[in-house]
Amino acid sequence: MQQLEKGSKKLLNAWAFYDWANSVYTLTIASSIFPIFYSALFADKVEKIVPAFGFEFKSTALITFVTAFTFLVVSFTSPILSGIADYVGNKKNFMKFFCYTGGLGCIGLYFFSLDSIYLSLLFYFMGLIGYWGSLVFYNSYLPDIAFEEQQDKISAKGFSMGYIGSVILLIVNLGMVMSQDDGAAKMEMMRYSFITVGLWWILFSQYTFYWLPKGTSKGHKVTKDVIFNGFKELKSVWKQLKQNLRLKRYLAAFFVFSMAVQTIMLVAVYFGEEEIAWADSDEKTMGLIISILIIQIVAVVGAVLTSRASAKFGNIKTLIFVNFVWMSLCIYAYFMITPTDFYIAAACVGFVMGGIQSLARSTYSKFLPETKDTTSYFSFFDVAEKIGIVIGMVIFATIDQVTGSMRNAILFLFIFFLVGIVLLFRVPKDNRIV
Repeated sequence: MQQLEKGSKKLLNAWAFYDWANSVYTLTIASSIFPIFYSALFADKVEKIVPAFGFEFKSTALITFVTAFTFLVVSFTSPILSGIADYVGNKKNFMKFFCYTGGLGCIGLYFFSLDSIYLSLLFYFMGLIGYWGSLVFYNSYLPDIAFEEQQDKISAKGFSMGYIGSVILLIVNLGMVMSQDDGAAKMEMMRYSFITVGLWWILFSQYTFYWLPKGTSKGHKVTKDVIFNGFKELKSVWKQLKQNLRLKRYLAAFFVFSMAVQTIMLVAVYFGEEEIAWADSDEKTMGLIISILIIQIVAVVGAVLTSRASAKFGNIKTLIFVNFVWMSLCIYAYFMITPTDFYIAAACVGFVMGGIQSLARSTYSKFLPETKDTTSYFSFFDVAEKIGIVIGMVIFATIDQVTGSMRNAILFLFIFFLVGIVLLFRVPKDNRIV
């Protein structure tokens, strides 16, 4: 196989094609079909309780705790693994490992049942860690395969390909489910949809793996210093942050509001399934998936409009406004009852979801000091985001478990957006030194 040159069209397209391969996980497993399937397992039960790990968990609280634990694992292992991959020169192998782990986890979800809850949660864990673990190495390839002036365009292309591919498979999966009249048959089709996700992810990623550079095997032995090198880099960034008031205060604000945003995005379908008064199971299934599609479509528009607003009013002012919208949504969600209420919320979430994610990262990039070590800064940013997700999910799951209502948990997230707004107001306009 010929080695493609950096910046070549074929290499860039092969890299972006991994988005087409793996984005089906986030839309079908994380956001739509699996949450509906998981909730349906408790349809004939008076109490949605799962005995596991020596405790009795509310069904939604259990899956939220497992999700939080997975992000905790990713946040601690990604700096170690990326450091080893860079040192040894085999990051494609690491990317493959996580890709195949995730794909097999999705296929394994076919066997998900409450009677074998530990094996079932293991498959769920494999899918989640496979997705986020592979992204660490996928993103790190960008400066290797694209020149600086190409990176924004090819990143956007990857996002677009991921959106198109995931929507195509979701529509196919939706057709599979809705083609059945019987509830048991619908559940079986949902199980088959998990297999399609795993196969899609593994098979389409082969094109990416074929053309991505293997990485030069450096023949280095992995020592203790190499293993902890990633954490040393993060510690170095933390020390540098103390000397940059604007970046430090912005990162604090991001940490707070991001944990609430990511938590809402990860639990939205579970909330809609449990708290909204659907007429019947068919309306529920169709309604929840339509809501996800609404969010996906509106998110693209929201990202564009937010970008234009930031150009006119500034990044911080725009972020403050978007956080106000999120804060209002928390209050609105507490009182939601009807499917129409949920559709309205989905449209609003989509509008501010795409905007806050893209603007938060670009604002961080703008506030970085002049340095060649941007990789370490973004590694710090990613770890901070994932730890924030862990905290947000744990708080949400705990409130859900203790009070027995997801409404109370989502209302509590109001506080995080309020604190985030206060912290954003404290971000200096210029790059002051502490």
